[in-house]
Amino acid sequence: MVRALLAAFLCVGLTLHGAPAHAEDYPNRPIKVVIPFPPGGPTDGMARIISERLNAVLGQPIVVENRGGAGGGVGGKFVAEADPDGYTILMTPGGALTTGPALHKDIGYDPEKAFAPVAQLSETPLIVSVNEAVPIKSMADVVAYAKANPGKLSFPYASSTSQVSSETLRVMTGIQAVAIPYKSSPQATTEPVRMEQPSP
Repeated sequence: MVRALLAAFLCVGLTLHGAPAHAEDYPNRPIKVVIPFPPGGPTDGMARIISERLNAVLGQPIVVENRGGAGGGVGGKFVAEADPDGYTILMTPGGALTTGPALHKDIGYDPEKAFAPVAQLSETPLIVSVNEAVPIKSMADVVAYAKANPGKLSFPYASSTSQVSSETLRVMTGIQAVAIPYKSSPQATTEPVRMEQPSP
């Protein structure tokens, strides 16, 4: 697994912006892995675990740097404008390269031209959760509740993917729900789908 991850990181470095690094002596200095989200989220945690192992294999420090904002756009722009030498790498969910640029008119880079995708490191499902005190057991129950109680259901989100998913659900089902943006996944996770009991 470490070899596969190492290969993924090296390939990103060798193909970023289409300019090859000098493979024979790569790496000869620290590699910066940019996470385009605040610390504490799933991508950040994965990057730190991987970086620790790669540090031992490569013999060079792997520095994880968080640059959150604009649905991944701040970190994405930073890497897009970095020297294409293989020492600044973007590690991000797909949404930061797809839905993020679609939602933000001037994100500062063209994801198709700025980056060369190399490897998929994980799959992250989107999960809808409710307070256990609420009598809801399925998505059908969520939709029924939202239709019976317009505006009393809220969807916290911290990524463009979650934002688009909740908006898609609202459009497809015709429900009225409030989307609440958070700065990070940990903040949004501690505020799972909130339901207010209707007034008597």
